[in-house]
Amino acid sequence: MNTIAKIIKEENHRQKGKVILGFMLTILLFSCTATEGQDQSAMDVTIEALMVKMTIEEKIGQLNLPGAGDITTGQAASSDIAQKIKDGEVGGLFNIKTAEKIREVQRIAVEESRLKIPLIFGMDVIHGYKTVFPIPLGLSCTWDMSLIEEVARVSAQEATADGICWTFSPMVDISRDPRWGRMAEGSGEDPYLGSEVAKAMVKGYQGKNLMADNTMMACVKHFALYGAAEAGRDYNTTDMSRIRMYNEYFPPYKAAIDAGVGSVMSSFNEVDGIPASANKWLMTDVLRDQWGFDGFIVTDYTAINEMIAHGMGDLQTVSALALNAGIDMDMVGEGFLKTLKKSLNEGKVTEQQINTACRRILEAKYKLGLFEDPYRYCDAERAEKEIFTTENRSRARSIAAQSFVLLKNDTQLLPLKKQGTIALIGPMADNTENMPGTWSVAGDFEKSISVMKGVEEAVGNKATVLYAKGANFVADPELEKRISVFGKPTYRDNRPASVIIREAVNTAKKADVVVAVVGESAEMSGESASRSDISIPETQIELLKALKNTGKPVVVVVFSGRPLVLKWEDENFHSILQVWFGGTEGGNAIADVLFGDVNPSGKLTATFPQNLGQVPLFYNHKNTGRPLQNGWFEKFRSNYLDVSNDPLYPFGYGLSYTTFKYGEISLSSDHLKGNESLTVTVPVTNTGNRDGKEVVQLYIRDMVGSVTRPVKELKGFQKVMIKAGETKNIRFTVTPDDLKFYNYDLVYDWEPGEFEIMAGSNSRDVKSKMIKWMK
Repeated sequence: MNTIAKIIKEENHRQKGKVILGFMLTILLFSCTATEGQDQSAMDVTIEALMVKMTIEEKIGQLNLPGAGDITTGQAASSDIAQKIKDGEVGGLFNIKTAEKIREVQRIAVEESRLKIPLIFGMDVIHGYKTVFPIPLGLSCTWDMSLIEEVARVSAQEATADGICWTFSPMVDISRDPRWGRMAEGSGEDPYLGSEVAKAMVKGYQGKNLMADNTMMACVKHFALYGAAEAGRDYNTTDMSRIRMYNEYFPPYKAAIDAGVGSVMSSFNEVDGIPASANKWLMTDVLRDQWGFDGFIVTDYTAINEMIAHGMGDLQTVSALALNAGIDMDMVGEGFLKTLKKSLNEGKVTEQQINTACRRILEAKYKLGLFEDPYRYCDAERAEKEIFTTENRSRARSIAAQSFVLLKNDTQLLPLKKQGTIALIGPMADNTENMPGTWSVAGDFEKSISVMKGVEEAVGNKATVLYAKGANFVADPELEKRISVFGKPTYRDNRPASVIIREAVNTAKKADVVVAVVGESAEMSGESASRSDISIPETQIELLKALKNTGKPVVVVVFSGRPLVLKWEDENFHSILQVWFGGTEGGNAIADVLFGDVNPSGKLTATFPQNLGQVPLFYNHKNTGRPLQNGWFEKFRSNYLDVSNDPLYPFGYGLSYTTFKYGEISLSSDHLKGNESLTVTVPVTNTGNRDGKEVVQLYIRDMVGSVTRPVKELKGFQKVMIKAGETKNIRFTVTPDDLKFYNYDLVYDWEPGEFEIMAGSNSRDVKSKMIKWMK
């Protein structure tokens, strides 16, 4: 009775409606054995009691996840979805927000449906809710897991204050092909770093108690291998060996599972010739039997229906395939809702499979506390106090500044002085709405800080700031329409390009320094934003050429959601700052770094190629039988005729306004046996005149294996603050667990032999020593 009394008290206090008697009696029946320390047995009793009452139609209804469509406050009761909720045909909704709207829809579920089962409410809270943080690729470049966890924590705090209890994040797909637009949503190319990010995000979203009203259930995606889509083209086929899956692409998913993630999303691509949503080996053998995942699996948007186009059969057939594979919830497509009962009657699926899927959905709702209080996340007072706060924006500004990567600064043009005349030129120089980047669905774009505003506020009356657009994002107006399809305007200037550039040149000539703000718009990367040419668009290159010809010093600030080809820019400009998309406070954060109020410390988590022909290019590649020995070209060696094998900027690379010198590494032993640990020590000295943060990176190479091994693999990193003139001895502990890999038989173990231990500032510039480690 204490639970019911609590519900009544809270509802009366809020004066937002009440839980009707029928719902209270249901809760009394289901939770009579539950206590504050609700455990597995209590959940089992609750769910079992409910499922005994459910018809097969109501069980199937729990597996249905439609989008919220046009539901708004005052319309929910008359909408098509509302009738389905009343009929027990909906398990949850996504992309509906605000406590008031969600409360109204939840009320229909718990007052007007037969069994009063609450709904679960989800949204793509990818890198912030109202307060938008840097895109995930940018966040990963902080190499700071405490900051990444904090982003997820703040995101959960804000989203749950607005009624949302489930996020379709983190996206942990490994990607080595920057043509794929969704690289922006992930953490780059490395499985070790990606695994650390996955754990931090899950911990940040879910906290220690999912029943707390400020935590939310995470959903790791896209399972599996979506980042390896052929040709970098979204939704395309993925095809790779299982040994590569286990060693290079699976680890971040498994890390999220080990961290306790509550749900998993299936991917669009096929694996081994079977679309992921129908792939029993993936969804059951690997995810559940091998990894022990006990949460629920939801498809991506209409993924079941899309298997028809894959050539797997009609809607009934593919829906049965998905359920048989282990899928629990169907997003949007309603294949389960419309066909599973028919398939059950025809013996194509079993009632036990439907029961199992239904139970998993109900368990998720129980774990979120929705049976105890269906309005747990519908407190409008919280929304007013906890969303888009000054404190959250301050943290977003600080974190964004730490995500930027200084790619070049060979004449120390940066940091700029807050004096004289500064010209801001380029299509991203004064574009507020594009600052948050892709997948910022809940953000108020117009409240973001542009580069122009950030710089103006930073210099105050100490300097004059001029502005000219200088170029459109792209020359082709039809292409420009495609890169603003989600409503983030590009503000196309329809004057001739020559006139726009001339205006920019005249502006530049009046300035002491030019900051060219170029690159991609927000939606040039992200879902369905693959690019066959990953250079800065030609119209912007023409602008850069014109600015260079003025003779003025030029700082190039690059926006993008992927690595770009910047070889020409690197050859022609002295200072290049990669800023990704910094979020709500991006403009202020850029100003902080441009003027040296923040010393840049970001490091790349994805390799930047010299040209597109090198793609896919990644640091932890295999050797060949004819590796290039020295220099650029050798006939009958593995290389190109027209370009070296080297990247333009390697994985782990990033400069600072100070300089760091690495000493020789020392090892606690050069011969180890069994489970002994190795201590690796590397002295790092700040040889500049500014305090700065450095990401010290540890790599290992297994010299001989039963299968070929990568030339190096990241196995540790530490981000440390080192004062000017100070030397710090950075220590890493290496154990046999760090040497393990999946062999040809997919057995996870380590093999004795010789190993190269490397430490340095990036994957290219390392100090190394050899050890022998025997079993």
